[in-house]
Amino acid sequence: MNRDNLLIVGDSERDPDMLYAVGMPVPESMAYLRLGGRHLIAVDDLRAANLRRHARHCRILPLSRFNKGLAKSGGSLSGMAGIIREILRKHRIKKIVVPYNFPHGLARQLRRMGLKLKAGTEPFFPSREFKTADEVKKINAAVMMAEVGLAEGLLALKGARVDKSRRLIYRHTPLTVERLRAIMQTAIMQAGGVVCHPVVMAGRRGGSPNSNGQLTLKANEPILIDLFPRSIKTGYFGELARTVVKGRAGEEVRRMFNTVIAAEAAAVEKATAGTPATAAHQAAAGVFAKEGFKTLRRNGQCRGFCRQLGHGIGLELHELPNIGPDSADILCDGHVITIEPGLVYPEIGEVRVADVLLINGSRPKNLARFEKTLEI
Repeated sequence: MNRDNLLIVGDSERDPDMLYAVGMPVPESMAYLRLGGRHLIAVDDLRAANLRRHARHCRILPLSRFNKGLAKSGGSLSGMAGIIREILRKHRIKKIVVPYNFPHGLARQLRRMGLKLKAGTEPFFPSREFKTADEVKKINAAVMMAEVGLAEGLLALKGARVDKSRRLIYRHTPLTVERLRAIMQTAIMQAGGVVCHPVVMAGRRGGSPNSNGQLTLKANEPILIDLFPRSIKTGYFGELARTVVKGRAGEEVRRMFNTVIAAEAAAVEKATAGTPATAAHQAAAGVFAKEGFKTLRRNGQCRGFCRQLGHGIGLELHELPNIGPDSADILCDGHVITIEPGLVYPEIGEVRVADVLLINGSRPKNLARFEKTLEI
């Protein structure tokens, strides 16, 4: 598909392929065309000047250039279809490749105008899998936002007092799951990011990512925090997860934590260029099995190592490559992946950590610098 003529229609705040193509978040719908190696963007006049500054690889076509066609159609989708047809007519192109999620109504209008549309393969831009140095910087910045949020959350946990029922009281009010989420979300937003659904899981009482937000956190039980902010400026994601205990951890939680740390180290050792992605997953699983943490599934419930080890990360939270037991992917230079081993037992809770790695030859680089300390 590298030589095909391409068309994407949408906004680059929600469509990662559009964001990859134009290089900056734009909330309004626009049309991006790659025609014979040239990049064109048909966009509202209000956004044209900003795109000229930031998308210098593209020729910007303000919609006002097509006012007559828009006036005839009332500025609807048929108006956008007319604009696209006019651009393609000038370039003598009748066939174009579109993403699998291309708007159905617009596709019908373009076909009625005599254009041939072909659904592209996934991923639409295969090069998205391999990050440039600039993209790595943007992901690294998002990881730092997660670190800011986590640091603020841990400050709240450290500053909380413990009442007679082991409940955490922060600034005279019970510290609930929802309150801790809000504290971290605020810090991340102030750092330039947004995280819509941060995970806070409180021991056996909060055994799912969508656990009750009004649940009050307690001392001496594992608290899993998983943050995955998206940079408002660039659109790139980062991720970071840590498990902590306010007070004293039980012996079994301590053993789980130490094993998870060892599993991560084993997985990182296998996360080298040219290695099958399954090797990293199997390395972590091998550590868990060696330490006696078996993975069992009974009555629809899983105990032990119940998730794939990780995934690629970039303009989407989950991208290629897949780092799991059934993955056919090979790790390559330029991959940016998460490594997030964990153990879950319903009667205890979940213990997990997550870091972001850049694959670079035989020495993967951890983009996170946040410490791994169980008791706080």
